[in-house]
Amino acid sequence: MNALPRAKTSLHHNAYVTEDMEAVRHFYEEIIGYPLVATWAEKTELFGKERTYMHCFFDIGDGSCLAFFQFADRADHEEFGPELQPSGFRHLAMKVDQATQDGIKDRLAAAGISEPQAYILNHGYCYSLYVFDPSGLLVEFTVDHENVAQINAEKKKSAHEDLAKWLAGDHTPNNEQFHR
Repeated sequence: MNALPRAKTSLHHNAYVTEDMEAVRHFYEEIIGYPLVATWAEKTELFGKERTYMHCFFDIGDGSCLAFFQFADRADHEEFGPELQPSGFRHLAMKVDQATQDGIKDRLAAAGISEPQAYILNHGYCYSLYVFDPSGLLVEFTVDHENVAQINAEKKKSAHEDLAKWLAGDHTPNNEQFHR
């Protein structure tokens, strides 16, 4: 296998569609702590039709953003809006420290959002706080395990072998956290 040069990139933004930008703004700015840094109102030809929408950006702390679209026309929302059924497997994971995760959990509880709407999972390699935002996007706030560098180094060594086993039909779990 030829080694490709490593891409030098960082996240600019991750975008999602909402029907209620004010609820999204309240959630991210006042509960999570991501400030609204830009609101763009736009009208442009996209995908064969003129579309009118706004695009809001919330800074996640490193200059990159979570972004949300809200369409003026209901038909545009129905065409591009989020899936009707939220899924725990389609989610956005944000890396945070323990104090930040604890603060988010406390602010969610103060806003009346607690288990089962907001919950913690111990994945072994990280501890994750999950919550659906007002647009239906599942957001995960993840604190790495204290030994994450060692865990990642070990998993990197076997990543291709583990993938090959799975693809060959061996679905034996390899995360000891869940199989003690």
